Amino acid sequence: MNAAPRLRSRILLPVAALAAATALALSGCTANDSLASQYRSGNGQNYIAGDGTVSEYAAGNRGEPVSFTGTLQDGSTVSSKQYAGKVLVVNFWYAGCPPCRVEAPDLQSLSQKYAAQGVEFLGVNLYDSVQTAESFEKDKGVTYPSVLDRDTGSVLLAFSKTVPPKATPTTLVVDKKGRVAARILGALPGKGILDSLISDAVAEH
Repeated sequence: MNAAPRLRSRILLPVAALAAATALALSGCTANDSLASQYRSGNGQNYIAGDGTVSEYAAGNRGEPVSFTGTLQDGSTVSSKQYAGKVLVVNFWYAGCPPCRVEAPDLQSLSQKYAAQGVEFLGVNLYDSVQTAESFEKDKGVTYPSVLDRDTGSVLLAFSKTVPPKATPTTLVVDKKGRVAARILGALPGKGILDSLISDAVAEH
């Protein structure tokens, strides 16, 4: 049975405000603290204007741990077992995805912020070759690893109950037990929201 989401915030903005938020995201300005504040207000609804849905799942409704195995860009194997007991942020991306290019610096920044707390980040590249993926990461300064999933689709399949096909980008926060604790469907609606989701997962025992 799929986990029932504990949906946190629904903010409906006027069309003009929505257009402005979208323009800011496309221009690379993703640090929108007002959106983070809207999320943190916790009014029981489920939409952050401008960037799809943000869902946080109650600890008792997360279902079974997700088990996956994939191949990193350097040819080594990575699996869910390596992240046991840690919070893991999984980002589905590819180089030709405009929102992926915009949010990459925010993901990298958060990976550095939470490294000392044992939080791991893992990209899942759905379409690119090794050369294309490496070029993207060099250009954006991304240092955490990515699985190349285009040939097997094994990691996407493992998360198929949470990540719709071709829903790129999608970012997941996986709890210390290997269960999906939160999902951002679409581009990050400001770095502060993912920061809050990670912080919530880290605080769990």
